[in-house]
Amino acid sequence: MSVDVINLRSNIKDYIAIFPEDNSFLQEINQEQHKIFIIDQTVDKLYASKCLNVLGNAEKIIFKVHETSKNIHGVIALYDQVMKFQPKKNTTIISIGGGIMQDLSGYVASTLFRGVKWIFIPTTLLAQADSCIGAKTSLNYKKYKNLMGTFYPPNTIYIYPNFLQTQNETDYYSGVGEVAKLLLMGGEDATQFFLKHLAEIKKRDFLVLSQIIKKCLLIKKAYIEEDEFDMGKRNMLNFGHCFGHALETATNFIVPHGQAVVLGIILANYIAEKRNVLSAKKREYLQKNILTEILKIDINSIKINLTEVIAAMKKDKKRIGQDLPLIMLNDNYEMLKINDLKETEVEYALKKIGWL
Repeated sequence: MSVDVINLRSNIKDYIAIFPEDNSFLQEINQEQHKIFIIDQTVDKLYASKCLNVLGNAEKIIFKVHETSKNIHGVIALYDQVMKFQPKKNTTIISIGGGIMQDLSGYVASTLFRGVKWIFIPTTLLAQADSCIGAKTSLNYKKYKNLMGTFYPPNTIYIYPNFLQTQNETDYYSGVGEVAKLLLMGGEDATQFFLKHLAEIKKRDFLVLSQIIKKCLLIKKAYIEEDEFDMGKRNMLNFGHCFGHALETATNFIVPHGQAVVLGIILANYIAEKRNVLSAKKREYLQKNILTEILKIDINSIKINLTEVIAAMKKDKKRIGQDLPLIMLNDNYEMLKINDLKETEVEYALKKIGWL
């Protein structure tokens, strides 16, 4: 059955993700009273004379976003723009853009008057298939990824895959990395669905992308509704991220997030194989048929320092002891968290992919 709306339960406020059939939803949103649009500068350049022209003279902030602005300084810069419109408690923030726009505008929406109404329109694959639900806003602190943030879901999310047609290749495949992670977590059937439709995903087929995005969100929904504040089961969504976030930090964010996640899964799988959690046959199957198929960066062109990777992993929010945390997958697509990953194992995994 076609899923046009996904209802999400939250201890903060329940919210919905809507899949509109066309861009007429923008006209409906423009009827919102006391609104401020915050639009990613890149999205505005692409769509200001197209579907976004229906916004007319609505109050708008065109904001340039980048990983380097995903911090408290970026929030303050955005606050400076928002305050020019003299917002009130009944103001609605409507943000249009990708994951970084979500983090910045969501942080503002969650803290402005201790929380105002927020509508989010994700325009990247990563944001549509993953980050738009889960209620997290995340900011980097100095070199450390996602160290700060709030829990605050949008009231409504509008997911329109047509925006993905203009996303650049690097960022699109960053999203494909997160899609692969979620579908692996969804089990054998979800993984086979991904493999079956990988060619269409690469071609950005609208109908297939709609199906894939819905599958991803429904898989994630099962985790976030059971453990909204990340105290247990939701930790498993960090599959690929324990190494991934560290690789982003160690390369000064040269490696895009979703691609770092793909590398993180490859590295985690080597550890899982070494610990007899994952068979060599399954690791090789996943690496050959999925992970290397969607890895679009040249790892040989990137220099990695073991000390910097380990230092970044020690800042992992999920770390609870002296050793390091890691999420692993077994042959039955079941997730397992360990808290005793050794530095020597990190070195082992990095050597396996030729980085040391």
